[in-house]
Amino acid sequence: MTAVDSPATQAPGARPNILFCFADDWGRYAGVYAEANRPSPNDVVRTPHIDGLARRGVRFQNAFVNAPSCTPCRSALLSGRYFFNTGRAAILQGAVWDGSVEAFPPALNKSGYHIGKSFKVWSPGTPADAPFGGQKFAFQAAGALHNNYSEQVTRLVDGGTPLGQARSRMLSEVSGNFDAFLAAGQPNQPWFYWFGPTTVHRTWVKGSGKKLWGIDPDSLKGKLPKFLPDVPEVREDFADYLGEAQAFDAYVGALLARLKASGQAEQTLVIVSGDHGAPGFPHGKCNLYDFGTGVALVAAGPGIKAGRVVDDFVNLMDLAPTFLELGRARMPGTLDGRSLVPVLHAEKSGQVDPTRDYVVTGRERHVGSAREGNLPYPQRALRTRDFLYIRNFAPDRWPMGAPLAVTDDRAPAAATLENDTRSCFADMDAGPTKAWLVAHRNSPQWKEHYDFAFAKRPAEELYDIRKDPDQLRNVAADPAYLEARKAASARLLELLTRAGDPRVTGDGSTFDKPPFSDPEPAAAKAKGKAKPSR
Repeated sequence: MTAVDSPATQAPGARPNILFCFADDWGRYAGVYAEANRPSPNDVVRTPHIDGLARRGVRFQNAFVNAPSCTPCRSALLSGRYFFNTGRAAILQGAVWDGSVEAFPPALNKSGYHIGKSFKVWSPGTPADAPFGGQKFAFQAAGALHNNYSEQVTRLVDGGTPLGQARSRMLSEVSGNFDAFLAAGQPNQPWFYWFGPTTVHRTWVKGSGKKLWGIDPDSLKGKLPKFLPDVPEVREDFADYLGEAQAFDAYVGALLARLKASGQAEQTLVIVSGDHGAPGFPHGKCNLYDFGTGVALVAAGPGIKAGRVVDDFVNLMDLAPTFLELGRARMPGTLDGRSLVPVLHAEKSGQVDPTRDYVVTGRERHVGSAREGNLPYPQRALRTRDFLYIRNFAPDRWPMGAPLAVTDDRAPAAATLENDTRSCFADMDAGPTKAWLVAHRNSPQWKEHYDFAFAKRPAEELYDIRKDPDQLRNVAADPAYLEARKAASARLLELLTRAGDPRVTGDGSTFDKPPFSDPEPAAAKAKGKAKPSR
């Protein structure tokens, strides 16, 4: 851990502008992440603007969020601390930003930066913009329809608006909000702009991937990860998800065009990432498997050599000290993250910093009502190049929440379950894939997939990434992996102890008790019940 007591040092010269594009639920889906020897949805998705940015700068192959849930992930990113060190900001439902936990945007502002945001920075909104310093920094007057791309474009198209015009309207909102932000700054003042659309977050319109983006669901056949049933309903759901990712890419393109037109492109660092993996799919959001914690991270700008691909393991909480160093800003307190500036400004690809050979991830509570007593599902994980080790501290609990109470063994139609599945397995977002799995829970052909998604899990999980990239075969109990499991367990415990994780340094039940387990915390009662944010 690094103590930050004074302004970080930087090479002489002007401080860069920073354009940070951060998408909800995006995961690691961009064409530039396609693998030569392994089929994947990245062979299908088209993201020319993000791909171009990566070619002009650096692509991180091993970037991970600290927690696969929007609020704790963003709490870690904003503070530069592990999510479990952010107090009540470590959970989604009932989250409160602790005044003793400082965030980097106000620190940049104090150092002379013009700062601004459009839409989601931190959630669920008690208060929504606490880490950003107030609504005066919000630039959203040009419109917010693009936050729900498929819903709004479908509405316009169904109303008679040509698709091209509907799309242009979405992009004009993005450009207009950014233009207003740039106009509000002072001449030659460095700036930081957080673009936080929610379009990749559910819900999206069924069939929109094909209708709005021409993504044929059948083009995904044989390309989905093995824990997803390769059936028409799931392929369509994933095609729709990729359509929202392509909408985000179009938004990034609109921002880059305005940046170039402003004449400030050469002085601006552009970073693009997302807050966790895909929603409403097994292994994704609210899971510590790569599909839930692995995210895209690309950067281009001053001092970054073009065309680099970096293998260093990066936790998104590393971005706070990175922005602070680049902005020569001060944020008193202790950071768990480490600045990426040396990696960004290095010349080589591959492994740049040999000490960046792991990340620690974890989660506690997502939806408060998912388990009886409002209890969390406590997990921590260690991801290295060869292994993923997961420690489930309460294996008697349901990882995705309590199951649907069904007394009839007949599987109902998936279409009738989509709304009902909001109340079962509540830590997985409702949607067609979740409904399909619940509907086929008694099918011998799909029982394994259902269990991948919803069944209880053992106290320890170990996956050999070299042989099992989709993380399907838990080898924690395999004698051949005894030493690997013991080494991973010991290293994870040592890292958590050093970081002061309350789950391991106290009595182990900090997050099981009030105020974390209070289904309606005092702050929420005062301002209306806290709800999971879009």
